[in-house]
Amino acid sequence: MVRELTHFIGGQHVPGTSGNFGDVFDPNIGQVQARVPLASKSEVEAVIANAAAAQPEWAAFNPQKRARVLMKFLTLVQDEMDSLAALLSSEHGKTIADAKGDIQRGLEVIEFATGIPHLLKGEYTESAGTGIDVYSMRQPLGVVAGITPFNFPAMIPLWKAGPALACGNAFVLKPSERDPSVPLRLAELFLEAGLPAGVFNVVNGDKEAVDTLLHDPRIKAVGFVGSTPIAQYIYETATANGKRAQCFGGAKNHAIVMPDADLDDVADQLIGAGYGSAGERCMAISVAVPVGEETANRLVAKLTERVHKLNIGRSDDPGADFGPLVGKDGVDRVNNYVQIGIDEGAELVVDGRGLTVEGGEDGYFVGATLFDKVTADMRIYKEEIFGPVVSVVRAKDYEEGLRLANEHEYGNGVAIFTRDGDTARDFASRVEVGMVGINVPIPVPIAYYTFGGWKRSGFGDLNQHGPDSIRFYTKTKTVTQRWPSGLKESNAFVIPTMD
Repeated sequence: MVRELTHFIGGQHVPGTSGNFGDVFDPNIGQVQARVPLASKSEVEAVIANAAAAQPEWAAFNPQKRARVLMKFLTLVQDEMDSLAALLSSEHGKTIADAKGDIQRGLEVIEFATGIPHLLKGEYTESAGTGIDVYSMRQPLGVVAGITPFNFPAMIPLWKAGPALACGNAFVLKPSERDPSVPLRLAELFLEAGLPAGVFNVVNGDKEAVDTLLHDPRIKAVGFVGSTPIAQYIYETATANGKRAQCFGGAKNHAIVMPDADLDDVADQLIGAGYGSAGERCMAISVAVPVGEETANRLVAKLTERVHKLNIGRSDDPGADFGPLVGKDGVDRVNNYVQIGIDEGAELVVDGRGLTVEGGEDGYFVGATLFDKVTADMRIYKEEIFGPVVSVVRAKDYEEGLRLANEHEYGNGVAIFTRDGDTARDFASRVEVGMVGINVPIPVPIAYYTFGGWKRSGFGDLNQHGPDSIRFYTKTKTVTQRWPSGLKESNAFVIPTMD
């Protein structure tokens, strides 16, 4: 039976009225399991109006009270972890264990946001001048929006909504239409936790909905995660309309493997980082850069052995290392890139195409693929594949490996594997990438640090979660006050100074 999904507006489920719908598939079997309404411009405008009406009440909550709502939300989500993970897995295709990780990493940012009474504290200077005190305060922007991707349907919405709500804003979420059920359930849990109706809304849609959010003057800030062309479009459109924007795009994350590294450990780490979640992660390691021919030969041999042992199965199979891609278009894209790599002269070590999974014969499965002897001029190196494909690019020395990471157009994440502290320290200082791992393959920062890439991986001055998120979702007001008792008369025609 095909489920009929809704929007979540003003604290209740609201059917779509545009007449346009998108199909939500079960990627394990390739069949439609739900229909999601795609909102029209007028529907999105109604959502924004609802959020704008609800926001002042929420902003008037003191910070401690807002924090208590988030604390209650944490408990509710943790109590439903199993059912939420199963729902997420059924629409996205990541394994149950991976789905729980998706939710947990989102909750960690909610935990960070519960510290909002401290995070919102301003500054105060007594007697900045004679009888003059100066202080600052952080205040909410109003209504803000998040446009989030299919690959993390719980984590990214929570990364954006948690700090935004803690700061006193109302939030409009436009999730991916591929896997919208978990965001809709999170909206219900926010309401149950005590969030006033209308403060967190979910509106499903496509480009019409996105463009409405970008052009409506009541939306004060927009956060986005997705492909680089769309990230750039959203950033340029939002800022042209006077909004704040933080937009994160594609990636091509390198792992530099030095000759002194523990190659068994490296191979184990790269298998998970490259193929976990079928490679549908913006932080996936898709390029391994062994330094020196001996290192490369040994690493490729170890990776090949491990790739052949991977278990690709249905996302509800507890023994599966990874499951299907989210859609047939993903399968076609990966298969096309594999052929491009062959045509360009890369050595195909393991071919993951044509995989059939028992119980998922019509599902969207692609096996793990490994290329060797890839060069920097090849498309499979330059472009983001977003699938279970790892390319080995051999570097003759450390400087060449560093240069590969620095010269790539993307600058999201990077890692180096070495036992030498001097090399690691030099790498961390010189590499031109936003997030760096030292013997850590996926360097996603903990919630109280900030997440964001450089170059064409990120657009905007402020990143996700951590202190940047509080700055992004608030505006600073600075007050200079003077009380006249005991002060001499001043010349009102002279610019005030602090003498």
